[in-house]
Amino acid sequence: MAASEKGVLILENKNGPEVSFSGFLFGAPISKDLILKKTDSGYGEVVFNTSMCGYQEVLTDPSYYGQLICMTVPHVGNTGVNFEDIESSKIWCAGFIIHENTEVPSSWRSKGTLDGYLRKHEIPALYGVDTRALTRHLRSLGVVRGVILPLNERNMAKKLLDELPPFEGRDLISEVTTRHSYSWAYSCEYSQPIAKSNKNELRVIAIDYGVKWNLLRSLQHLGCSIEVVSAKESAQKILERKPHGVFLSNGPGDPSAAPYAVETVKELLGKIPIFGVCMGHQILALALGGNTYKLKFGHRGGNQPVLSTKKVEISSHNHGYAVDQMSLPKNVRVTHLNLNDKTIEGLSVPELFCFSVQYHPEAAPGPHDSSYLFQEFISLMKKFWSL
Repeated sequence: MAASEKGVLILENKNGPEVSFSGFLFGAPISKDLILKKTDSGYGEVVFNTSMCGYQEVLTDPSYYGQLICMTVPHVGNTGVNFEDIESSKIWCAGFIIHENTEVPSSWRSKGTLDGYLRKHEIPALYGVDTRALTRHLRSLGVVRGVILPLNERNMAKKLLDELPPFEGRDLISEVTTRHSYSWAYSCEYSQPIAKSNKNELRVIAIDYGVKWNLLRSLQHLGCSIEVVSAKESAQKILERKPHGVFLSNGPGDPSAAPYAVETVKELLGKIPIFGVCMGHQILALALGGNTYKLKFGHRGGNQPVLSTKKVEISSHNHGYAVDQMSLPKNVRVTHLNLNDKTIEGLSVPELFCFSVQYHPEAAPGPHDSSYLFQEFISLMKKFWSL
């Protein structure tokens, strides 16, 4: 690849010397607005993702809002970018960190390069980084805040990290949720939501904590009509729409920083079938009386082993928080466990007609071992309403 401007990722380290990882800048130029603290572009919580493919889906997943993503796979950009693999209307992460960028992609679906895509969405990135060393650092010490800067401006890092806001206690859900309710249908031609209505379908309200489009597509493919509402929509207004079920989506950040979301779900419990995924799983757990806690470095990737009923599913994850099993009331049944660290991956309360999983059954990217969960939600709604 042609020579580029040298750049550096500098990690927060309050108790020791500066920790940095050098590389070359690509994607969007570092915005001067970052220096003026008017944007998060180039600044965020540094995390790693172990997916072997699907970088475009990763980039457009709202759950990565406010994060600098390090990909552990060494070659990124091989298939370019296209109009079919996006999971939302834009890139949500604050920056992208890779080892080697493919300058000339090879795919019949490709409509452009990764570099051009990042530039279009104003996302700065680094290539040429020792991502293996960075990942080992994050695994050892845990995720930390970081900032991407041109090498000749690295002296700005400490001042920026001291003055930019922390992520603990920050309500990221309110920053990514839709501002207006909309009916969902998916057009591959336009890659955007379009209006659709069918009175014979099961009606589902999806609460948007940072929803991925493939979650909505998966429900739509099973015959659901879907209305997406804001995370701040009240339980009363949701029930007034007379849905058959409520879907709680994925989303970024700390679930305890969004108490309004927890209160809404608490008011819905027992009144309507509920299915939660990722952030939706954590919000449901809090509504049921449990607690959540921050993981050391989170689960992000398409290869997490999960034990369900006498079988192992390989699953797709993207979360930095988990549910505290000891905090759950006795009526909450744990249905899935992560085989790597024994964290809770699923729960259910049959008498309240609700269940959830910590991982992504829609994958995108990832395996499809868990797609049966959408059918379980369909069956739950039919049972509740005697359809």
